[in-house]
Parts: sequence; structure tokens; C-alpha cells
Amino acid sequence: MAVTVEMLGKLERRIRLTLAAESISSEVESRLKNLSRTVRVAGFRPGKVPLSVIAKRYGGSVHHEVMSDKVGKAFAAAAAEARVRVAGMPRISEAEGASSSDLAFDATFEVYPEVQLGDLSAVAVERVSSEVTDAAVDKTLEILRKQRGNFTQRPLTDPAAEGDRVTIDFEGKIDGSAFDGGKAQDHQFVIGQGQMIAAFEAAVRGMKVGESKTFPLRFPDDYQGKDVAGKEADFLVTLKKVEVQHLPTVDEAFAKSLGVKDGTIEALRADIRRNLERELKFRVLARNKNAAMDALIKSVELDVPVSLVNAEARRLEEGARADLKRRGVKDADKLPIAPDVFMPQAERRVRLGLAVAELVRAHNLQAKPEQLQSHIEEMAQSYENPSELVRWYLSDRQRMAEVEAVVVENNVAALVLAKARVSDKLLPFDEVMAN
Repeated sequence: MAVTVEMLGKLERRIRLTLAAESISSEVESRLKNLSRTVRVAGFRPGKVPLSVIAKRYGGSVHHEVMSDKVGKAFAAAAAEARVRVAGMPRISEAEGASSSDLAFDATFEVYPEVQLGDLSAVAVERVSSEVTDAAVDKTLEILRKQRGNFTQRPLTDPAAEGDRVTIDFEGKIDGSAFDGGKAQDHQFVIGQGQMIAAFEAAVRGMKVGESKTFPLRFPDDYQGKDVAGKEADFLVTLKKVEVQHLPTVDEAFAKSLGVKDGTIEALRADIRRNLERELKFRVLARNKNAAMDALIKSVELDVPVSLVNAEARRLEEGARADLKRRGVKDADKLPIAPDVFMPQAERRVRLGLAVAELVRAHNLQAKPEQLQSHIEEMAQSYENPSELVRWYLSDRQRMAEVEAVVVENNVAALVLAKARVSDKLLPFDEVMAN
């Protein structure tokens, strides 16, 4: 009998499924018999457990499994026969009207929408570019020096100065009461590196070993600790140690310590520039890709399947909890999260995914083998053994699928930028890298 698809809305559909009750009971009995050959029950030898005992103990769960399998296969067959593209999981409910020898179910589901690609030439996109300057190379070189520097104790009479590493005890109170994270002993930080709030660093700067100081400090409104953000605290700080930083000289030995074989300063700076250019290229590409994807979303018309949005929101929530767990947050899987907090991001992802898929289909933007190889080789250049990383990617299908997704997105972005009304903007190196 032909499958009848009932339209409930723009994307929502319903199909009636009918299963023979006899086929269900027969399959349940068959599985219970197979189970009786291996299951262990106290008081019976293996393989000698009566079927009535097996049915009493496992009948309910086996019946549920059989129903899930049978209904799932029936739905898949009906959807294939009706040639509908099912989006998300169907909702199955019992239905009335079947004969006494049959069981009836309603499968309610959504289908993928029609995606109407708009005129990309009518969309404006800002395409950014940037370049690695000598100042950027100098700044990176200074960071490398600081990473390899060492500290020696200052004379006790010297005040703490910019660049010094200080060891302090501190305690903060708000309205006379202590707060979480407001107290520490033997806490170290380098003055001027932004590890502490600027006002805190300013208060410590100029202090001498053994000196204590009390000062007010107002937490910024956007401070990460929400309990104290925007509030004013009184801090008591005692300076216990001041150490001056000694940076290595930029010479042949320093260059060789960073893996520059010939050890010249020119070769070191050239190596730094190449690494910065590689990183800058990926940052600019990512920024322009986001701009292109925003333009693509604006140019398409489609109805978004709610089931796909809900599924994507669940994935985002799981990812957020996993990230909190990696950061050491206690009971991250139990923290209350508003149900709709991820919905806007989830809807954008689903909408973009559908638009990208349609553009790829319409313009044959699938990743080509040479594109995959080129992308992997370019990523590998920042590693010590590039060939090993290339082999690592090529040996795993999942990793290659991730690379393929990136390459396809790059193809889509390139097409959008080729068709859209593009305005070019040169950005400072630091601004691109900061984002």
C-alpha cells in the first residue's frame, strides 16, 4: 500500500505506520529463546533456565527493544518510499484505528526545507587584510626573550618597579566581609604584564620588601567574577619579595636556542616573520570567512527545522559543559543553564549549514584532493616535523573529514567574496591578532 504523508505545517509531516502484532510477538519470543541460552540465573544451570523465567525477568525490556527496532525500520522504509528527506528524529505515538491483528503508530517529523539562494551581488561584505610589520617582529622577539628570562632578588631597599616579579600576601574585603578569591599568600606576578587589575599593580609598584599597604580598588563592571564585578573592595597587601628580570641577549646563542640553525639574527627575524605571516594568514582567512558566511545567511530564504535547532543546542550545551569540566569547574554537568541560552547560536549554525550545503551543491564546491593535500601541508609547516603531521591526518578518516569541512567552507567563502559587493580594509597587525 502506498505511503500517505500528511502535511501538518511548512516542514512538519506525519506518516501512519502499521505493524503486524504477530510479527512483534514472534520476534520477542525468538530473542527470549536466544537469551535463555546465555543468561545466568541463580538456581539454574547455564542454558537450562525456563523460558517463563526469562520472559518474566526480561520480557519487558526485550519487547521494548523489538518495538523500537520494528518501528524504526518501518519508518525508514516508509520515508524512503515516500521520498521525504527527514530532518531530525521522528516523534512516535500510538494511534487508533488499526485492526485487532495490527498495531498502529503515528510518526511525526520534519523535512528539510527548500533553500532559495538569493542574489549575492546585492550583499555588501567587508574584506580585511593585514601585514606583518617590523614592529610585530620586534614585539614577538621581546616575548621570546621574556619567556627565556630569569629573576634574581633585588636589594631589600629597592622599590618594586615595572617588569619586576613580586611575591605578596593580600586580603580583600567588601563592606568588611571577605569574598571568594580575595585572599592569597605567596602570590607571584610580574608588574606590567596585566596579570592583576591595573589599579592593584599600581598600588604594589613602588613598595619595598616588608612594607604593607591598604588601598581601595573598584572591580570593573565586566570583571569575570560576577559576584564582585562593579563593587569596591579594600585590600591589605604585604610585599615579601622583589625580583628583577634578566633577559637574554639577542645573539647567536639565543637564535640557536630557538632552533635557528645558522644562528644569525637576520635568520631569527626571518623565521619569526614567516611564523607570524602564517598565523596572520589564517586569522585573516577566518575573519573574512565569517564575513562571507554572514553575507550568505542574509541572502538565503529558508524555514529552519526546529528539531535540528534543538539537537544543535543540545550539542552546544554538552560542549560547554565539557569545556567547563576541562577547566576544573566542579559539577559542571549539573550547573543550571537556561534552556534557550544556546538557541540563537544553534539556529544560526543550522541555517548556515543548510545554506552552505545548497551553495556547494549548486556550484560544485566540494573539496578536491589537491585542495585537501595543500591545506594539510600548509598547516604542517608550523610543526617541527611537517611530514609526520601530514601522515597523521591522511591516516584517519575522521581527521580528514574535519579538513574537508574546512576546505569546503573556504570554497564557499571564496565564491561569496567573488560575487558580493566587496570593500577592502587594511587592519593593523595587532588588531587582527587580538581577535
